[in-house]
Amino acid sequence: MAINTPYLRYTPTVETPESDEAETSRSLNETMRSISETTLADGGHAIRSVHAKAHGALKAELSVAADLPPELAQGLFAKPGRYPVVMRFSTIPGDILDDSVSTPRGVAIKIVGVEGERLEGSEGDATQDFVLVNGPAFSAPGPKQFLSTLKLLAKTTDRAEGLKKVASAALRGVQSAVVATTGSPSPTLATLGGQAETHILGDSFYSQVPLRFGDHIAKISLAPVSPELKALASAPLADTSAPNAIREAVLEHFRRHGGTWELRAQLCLNLDDMPVEDASVVWPEEASSYRTIATLMAAPQISWSEARAAFVDDGLSFSPWHGLAAHRPLGGIMRMRKSAYEMGKRFRAEKNGRIIEEPKSLESLPE
Repeated sequence: MAINTPYLRYTPTVETPESDEAETSRSLNETMRSISETTLADGGHAIRSVHAKAHGALKAELSVAADLPPELAQGLFAKPGRYPVVMRFSTIPGDILDDSVSTPRGVAIKIVGVEGERLEGSEGDATQDFVLVNGPAFSAPGPKQFLSTLKLLAKTTDRAEGLKKVASAALRGVQSAVVATTGSPSPTLATLGGQAETHILGDSFYSQVPLRFGDHIAKISLAPVSPELKALASAPLADTSAPNAIREAVLEHFRRHGGTWELRAQLCLNLDDMPVEDASVVWPEEASSYRTIATLMAAPQISWSEARAAFVDDGLSFSPWHGLAAHRPLGGIMRMRKSAYEMGKRFRAEKNGRIIEEPKSLESLPE
């Protein structure tokens, strides 16, 4: 018997690719590779073309709730269970900058031991990745607009860090004025350096763009819920002048405390108010709220070391296309990510002489 629900059911027709997406994808991959080539020439080591700088790598556990309603008990979350997880906190530039150049933050989550029908390209693996950023919507509506922005950023890669620091300070002032006027920050200003210099562990993170959620369509978020993490919401960094201020703040927290987050899903009601192809639209939470589907818990630990960074930064890749068919990435931005992330993985593996593969367990993650 069909279940009556107000939520839109997934069908392949929710996506409407543009006729020239293959050309856009090719140009996007070339631009991202150019960023990696530039940073490799300078540093002698291949790093990611976006989210290059890691601020922490955590070992955690995901617990899927046992009493989810039918519309949330989908895909990975269809039945209760516990899974090992690695979390990588980062900032978005493709070059390694002092943290006084303040840009949006991300967290990539890799869930290990996941069973079910796989997305193409991840057959034989047993992981599910969620790639999240600390803003509810993407900075560009679609692939072409994102490509234009990326080309501009690529020209600044590995250049004039001093000017970037000055510009970032000015843009944070502009961003504060925007927040005071509109009530919310500008994603574009944040991307260019106007991110507030707050503690990363107080942030909530979002998929920004949708994915299939079993029978439905959803965006995903990760929200801090333990008292120690919630106390860091909008809290300023202790020393914003330190080159690795964010990493040091994460290290300091997890030396003494653990952390708990809720993984949440916002289900799509209709494509007019909650579009799949326009990634810049914030889906209205008053119409469909983010609802808890699982809990993430991390014990106190050393969140960053050279050994742990080598394992996570050089030995792992994160992509929304690592996962279950039930959580297929949707929309133009997600379609571009598939080949771009695969290209980046191959580039790093080749240039660093490393094997990058999906883990079967996290037993080898350095403690």
